[in-house]
Amino acid sequence: MVRITTDSTADLGEDFEKYGIGVIPLNVILDGECYLDGETVTPDDIFRTYNEKKILPKTAARSPEDFKEFFGKYTANGDEVVHINISSQISATHANALSAAKEMDGVYVIDSLSLSSGTGLLVLYACELAAKGLGAKEIYEKTKARVPFVQASFVVDTMEYLHKGGRCSGLARFAATVLKIKPSLQLIDGKIEVGKKYMGSFDKSILKYVEETLSRYNTPDYTRIFITHSSARPETVELVREKVKSLAPFAEIKITVASSTITSHCGRGTLGILYINDGAEK
Repeated sequence: MVRITTDSTADLGEDFEKYGIGVIPLNVILDGECYLDGETVTPDDIFRTYNEKKILPKTAARSPEDFKEFFGKYTANGDEVVHINISSQISATHANALSAAKEMDGVYVIDSLSLSSGTGLLVLYACELAAKGLGAKEIYEKTKARVPFVQASFVVDTMEYLHKGGRCSGLARFAATVLKIKPSLQLIDGKIEVGKKYMGSFDKSILKYVEETLSRYNTPDYTRIFITHSSARPETVELVREKVKSLAPFAEIKITVASSTITSHCGRGTLGILYINDGAEK
């Protein structure tokens, strides 16, 4: 049997259980205590601690030893594993998983060069291949080939978490607040790059972002698209869902909430659309 596994940043919500995906939670260090993403800490815990104490969490990868134990749960039964990680360019998670896999048989590790449900899209594709009976090596090769086509981007509602986390200057935060600038962030070659900056209300900005993203990356695999957000307003999420529905014939529009790890860095209200843009290849 081939088991598909990933880390908690894949942001697949109920699909983790639905597809039988193995998940290793990353570490979230909040107010001096270490927690496991999605198991012992939630985004609400992060918001509450920040509101009460102005303390932001730190995040950390799991060790190679942790990964050896995690993979060993499956290989001990004779199963093979295809594991898909958050981008190696923004976390040591991939390097540690790869280090563990090199000491084991039947474990294949993929660098998603993405994050959140960008990684999740690759995970679900791998699950579909496994359901068809493909072997681990073939699943690894086919899934890895789709990595460059993942479109993963977001629009940030507030610069506060990015500023407090040292990811933007005080001047940039001040300018964004005064001018009501909503920056977009995009995964490029596995790194987070600042994209277009939108002006005006978040709802107005996010709808413009959706329209421009679907226009620019216009050869989607229409199997599915994710709308992923960090506790955005339900009304905003619904506006985006309707906008996507009106612009592109995706068979499935999946809505999911960002994990504690992702929320730690982007703050409340961030929202993005994510899909695999290789429709012309199929």
